[in-house]
Amino acid sequence: MVVSEVRKCIDNGTEFRGDLLNFRKDGSPLMNKLHLTPIYGDDETITHYMGIQFFTNANVDLGPLPGSLMKEPVRSTRFTPDNFFRPISTGPGQSNFCREYSSLFQLTDEVLCQSILSRLSPRDIASVSSVCRRLYLLTRNEDLWRMVCQNAWGSETTRALETVPAAKRLGWGRLARELTTLEAVAWRKLTVGGAVEPSRCNFSACAVGNRVVLFGGEGVNMQPMNDTFVLDLNASNPEWRHVNVSSAPPGRWGHTLSCLNGSLLVVFGGCGRQGLLNDVFTLDLDAKQPTWREIPGVAPPVPRSWHSSCTLDGTKLVVSGGCADSGVLLSDTYLLDVTMDKPVWREVPASWTPPSRLGHSMSVYGGRKILMFGGLAKSGPLRLRSSDVFTMDLSEEEPCWRCLTGSGMPGAGNPAGAGPPPRLDHVAVSLPGGRVLIFGGSVAGLHSASQLYLLDPTEEKPTWRILNVPGRPPRFAWGHSTCVVGGTKAIVLGGQTGEEWMLTEIHELSLASSTV
Repeated sequence: MVVSEVRKCIDNGTEFRGDLLNFRKDGSPLMNKLHLTPIYGDDETITHYMGIQFFTNANVDLGPLPGSLMKEPVRSTRFTPDNFFRPISTGPGQSNFCREYSSLFQLTDEVLCQSILSRLSPRDIASVSSVCRRLYLLTRNEDLWRMVCQNAWGSETTRALETVPAAKRLGWGRLARELTTLEAVAWRKLTVGGAVEPSRCNFSACAVGNRVVLFGGEGVNMQPMNDTFVLDLNASNPEWRHVNVSSAPPGRWGHTLSCLNGSLLVVFGGCGRQGLLNDVFTLDLDAKQPTWREIPGVAPPVPRSWHSSCTLDGTKLVVSGGCADSGVLLSDTYLLDVTMDKPVWREVPASWTPPSRLGHSMSVYGGRKILMFGGLAKSGPLRLRSSDVFTMDLSEEEPCWRCLTGSGMPGAGNPAGAGPPPRLDHVAVSLPGGRVLIFGGSVAGLHSASQLYLLDPTEEKPTWRILNVPGRPPRFAWGHSTCVVGGTKAIVLGGQTGEEWMLTEIHELSLASSTV
């Protein structure tokens, strides 16, 4: 079955990942995790396949091995450590095998790096480096590691990492290792100057490079705010600074704030003085005179608050769910390209949608795939906290929602590992490589533990993992706001314990050691 699947992938020119049961020379079983990746030439035709293997012990009881089946060691092709690209055949009938491998390793270092190695994942590069001396030396190259990171994480994340001085000192190779293994992740509490006045809650924040931007919020007596504050984490003494802007949008809370094309901020929806909103405003933070500009999108979604949003391709805003008039929960998904001359809202059609909800999170992974987690979801006549995970690939001709984890849902899976308890108003942090971190939120009993949960939706069988992180995490709270700064740290601010607002508390989750 697996062999036929391998053959099918090769015939179709696609990637293969799978497990094969194999045997050692003494007859004992072992599991071979095989990853085959097609390598393309300049004319976009497949010229080679790169295969990566991981061997683990197989937990299979085959009974005692008959003596007649024990095999004598056989002669095989061996390669000298320093000259892997010049194989030495030591057994009969091995000439073709050697010729296939020598043709690959007779390629120049430049071709190996740019056309083959750069297309592998960081984990695969680490494995390849142990094959021979030549590949070991090639994988020490920082330019190669940068190409690997860009192909694995995308150009936007790579550009953000290039702006972080500490990340530059760390080097691309070590940075890739730490962001892949999360071996250096740690909490710390930040001390910053300035203040966000007047005090508020239910604001929204996002990252613009290494700056944290905060807009709006709910002040005293449910007063909707419309001011903008910036915290520059590149400064020697970071402090909150009020930004003087022109044509500020109406005050609001329960809205979303996102970043497009480097420094373009976009605000959508929320609750204002006159009720719920569905307007869109943009602000170029780097303009000489920052000015909010309303985007008159055609056919907008219904007004809402407590929705979730994310961005695609640096130009498109994605809005999902939320709460409409009279407390009606929503389950729709809309896209808006704000760079168009006459932007038009487009509802994503789907034959089935997740239960309507508010207070959930939306994350982007794999370029154009979105992941929805948690929220307060409709369940028959009830509204219950959720821990379900749904995904959608917006690059498909007919995008559809898939239930990745959950119970009783169409296509639901039951992954191994301890998943996070149902929650809403939590923090979702998108990591390089498509992984998502979940933290905090409102769970049953109001307070939530500061436990971190990790999910990789790109795995064949996604599994929740708990991360034990040292340092000083935020106190138990819900209503946090968060953003990823420079690709190497997540800034968590705000939140409520039920007794006090904690806007002055700022915590940093460092993903790489040199940024602590």
